[in-house]
Amino acid sequence: MSLKWSDTREIGEALYDQFPDLDPKTVRFTDMHQWICDLKEFEDDPQGSNEKILEAILLVWLDEAE
Repeated sequence: MSLKWSDTREIGEALYDQFPDLDPKTVRFTDMHQWICDLKEFEDDPQGSNEKILEAILLVWLDEAE
């Protein structure tokens, strides 16, 4: 399965799985963007994200962490 920026739920879950002990509230968007691009399932244009997409991913990650 390949991930694209539109797969906000799946990306948020993947970040939680990869960083289970990390508090998402402490993550900078620049770091999160890099981690998303580094996911082996991620196959989209790294320049294709924006703040709204990253916020949506972060909300999923926060939900998973709680």
